[in-house]
Amino acid sequence: MHRSGGGGGYSRRVLIAVAAALIPMIAGCEAGTNAPSLHWHQPTDGTYHAIGAITISNAFVLGAPIGAALPIGQNAGLFLGLVNIGKPDKLLSISAPGTAQSVRLPGSQVVLATQRAVLLTGPAPTVVLENLLRPLTGGSIITITLTFQNAGTVTLKVPVMPRAQFYTTLQPAPAPTTPSPKAPSPSSSTSPSKSASPSPSPSAS
Repeated sequence: MHRSGGGGGYSRRVLIAVAAALIPMIAGCEAGTNAPSLHWHQPTDGTYHAIGAITISNAFVLGAPIGAALPIGQNAGLFLGLVNIGKPDKLLSISAPGTAQSVRLPGSQVVLATQRAVLLTGPAPTVVLENLLRPLTGGSIITITLTFQNAGTVTLKVPVMPRAQFYTTLQPAPAPTTPSPKAPSPSSSTSPSKSASPSPSPSAS
């Protein structure tokens, strides 16, 4: 009975912590009647996952408007909320294998204090997928891996949400600071070498 009670208490703490993280999202983290958090949307729009004492909520990538795609070499914003109900921890890195060359975190890492929520929810993205390796269209799914100092590593499937409806109030990611590598132009390619004179074929015996 004591074990059951302890588990129930832990579950209640998780629910309270997650609710505390989601309230600012629903109430409106930024001013204005058009704030994206003032427009309620289903929590399934983003990915929800728990690893150890850390909860990852409403994770999604902001894509291009409907009918368009973010091209190769462009950046994309990743939005998510983090709640830590355990010991202090840090989000050390995020990677998006096969999707982005790198992922930039605010301050290179995110500190997760005990019983605190960290909302990386915009309107300007603070987590940026840099130099996309493939085009991203709304409705597609990408894979990201988050590495925490204590909680460990977790891999998630994250949706790409088109920049439409309430998502239009979120800001797209800034343009890359360094241009993506381009394929060499035909003029820069090396000219074919002169063919050597054909060697005489051996005479028939």
